[in-house]
Amino acid sequence: MANLLDLDGYFDRIQWRGATAPTYATLAGLLDAHMTHIPFENIDVLLGRPVRLDLEGLQAKLVQARRGGYCFEHATLFAAVLEGLGFAPVRHAARVIVFRPRSEMPRTHMFLSVTADGARYVVDPGFGLFGSRQPLPLDGTGVPADRPTHRMAREGDHWVLHATRDGAQIPAWVSTLEVENPIDFEMANHFTATHPGSQFVNWIMASAVTPEGRVNVMNRNVTHLRGDATTTAQLPDRTALRALLAAHFGFDLPEVETLRVPGIPDWA
Repeated sequence: MANLLDLDGYFDRIQWRGATAPTYATLAGLLDAHMTHIPFENIDVLLGRPVRLDLEGLQAKLVQARRGGYCFEHATLFAAVLEGLGFAPVRHAARVIVFRPRSEMPRTHMFLSVTADGARYVVDPGFGLFGSRQPLPLDGTGVPADRPTHRMAREGDHWVLHATRDGAQIPAWVSTLEVENPIDFEMANHFTATHPGSQFVNWIMASAVTPEGRVNVMNRNVTHLRGDATTTAQLPDRTALRALLAAHFGFDLPEVETLRVPGIPDWA
């Protein structure tokens, strides 16, 4: 797999000019640059296109075509990059519990753990608006240190990611942190991209970092975060969605103007 990885192309995509030694500073810098420059979005699922997790397909989409993706795409690509630099990332699955209780959610979120400078961290590049742009230590410490927005908490045999939503920290996903294999994510990816009950099949879900903060899209609802200020708007139609993606997500897809979104009845 390492022979297929174009590190220079990836570094250009995320505008990384920093160190590449397998240290915490490199890990933290790469994670922030990745999440800053590669957005979270599920447009291909809504267009009925297959979501590839092979390295060639991931680089063609996220790097060369300058698209975004969701957790399986982000975490698989980031893991390959880390391995190419001498890290040893471990792949894990979680149940996302932001919108539903854990008993109703399958393990369809992918993230990583990585050891750097003698400590172990959770690294989650594909969690969209709820993701931490800093590695999360597995000791309950909140990050960033001066104004914590995320932390990992131990609950018996499980670890729970706490993330900030509407100004308060909430449980966001739960995991045993057991080691998963690539085939496990192929199965979860198939469910996420094709099952009629999957949120990704029914909703627009997109989030991108902007120079001012972040822009989040949930169906027609658009939220712009600029520092501590939040503004909201609604997309009137798919033409407006296409323009928003071009302006803030870095890609323009004419197909978006005919996008079917079951969660928006008059767009179905």
